[in-house]
Amino acid sequence: MRPLHAFLAVAVAVIWGVNFVVIEIGLEHFPPLLFAALRFTLVALPAVFLVPRPAIPARWIVAVGLFLGAGQFGLLFTAMHLGLPAGLSSLVLQAQVIFTVCFAAMALGERPGRRQLLGIAVASAGIVVIAFGRGAHVPLPPLLLALGAAACWGVANVCIRRAKAPAGPGLLVWSSLVPPLPLLALSGLIEGPDRIRTAFTTFHLGSLAALAYVVVLSTFVGFGAWNGLLRRYPTATVAPFTLLVPIVGMATARVWLGEQLSTGELLGGAVVLAGLATLAVRTRQKPADPPPPLAEPRSPLTGPRPAPAGPLRPLTDRARP
Repeated sequence: MRPLHAFLAVAVAVIWGVNFVVIEIGLEHFPPLLFAALRFTLVALPAVFLVPRPAIPARWIVAVGLFLGAGQFGLLFTAMHLGLPAGLSSLVLQAQVIFTVCFAAMALGERPGRRQLLGIAVASAGIVVIAFGRGAHVPLPPLLLALGAAACWGVANVCIRRAKAPAGPGLLVWSSLVPPLPLLALSGLIEGPDRIRTAFTTFHLGSLAALAYVVVLSTFVGFGAWNGLLRRYPTATVAPFTLLVPIVGMATARVWLGEQLSTGELLGGAVVLAGLATLAVRTRQKPADPPPPLAEPRSPLTGPRPAPAGPLRPLTDRARP
């Protein structure tokens, strides 16, 4: 990966790491499914009238919208609403790296190299170290919902890679038309009309600022750049950069929400960074061996054709009998 694109991938990870604290602030006012529905409604409208539809089959637009929008964020917001802390949420969601690499190997035939497997293994080991320090007393349902969100993100990554949409915000904007209706329907059934009415009739500046952050920075800037990287590079090269998200997420949660960082978390964060460093190092390609020389033409009856002995002498120079 080029250095500029690696920097862009890190910047996206920072935006998404801060995003978990922002989501926590938004959930203080908005119910989770309604919050996710509002996010993608504001991404799609009015941009859908200004951005042309990407020249890809409609099934890929629907698939990305369902898995990335309704699946990932509907499950993630619900998990955080049920008590999964912001820092731990940023950690568990990075299981999408494993899902992405596995799904890409099955659906796209992308086999990660040894260096990529080593980097993923080291960074994943760091996440396990952090999880042992944080996840012992977290209820099981929110953890399972967050893992489901990670699986949905992995499927969406493969769909984006498979769709090969042209560069630009087209796929992001048009796929955002898909999640609002199913999310609003689920919100009405699960969260109830009264909570939806209260969210729309009361004013909360912090939650409105959180909604603006998740729409503009997290979605337009973050996923816009992310989709561009997935179009340019294999998924096994791009996906591991999101392992930096929990480092930023837990640090931001410590500063803003007062979540404590244990020694295990700091050690695990260092291991994650070591894995990312392994992924970022570019290996020099071995130059190809020169092609072997062409074989001497061979006659099927007499074997190799003999080389000429030299220039022919004129007839007058030949020995006379």
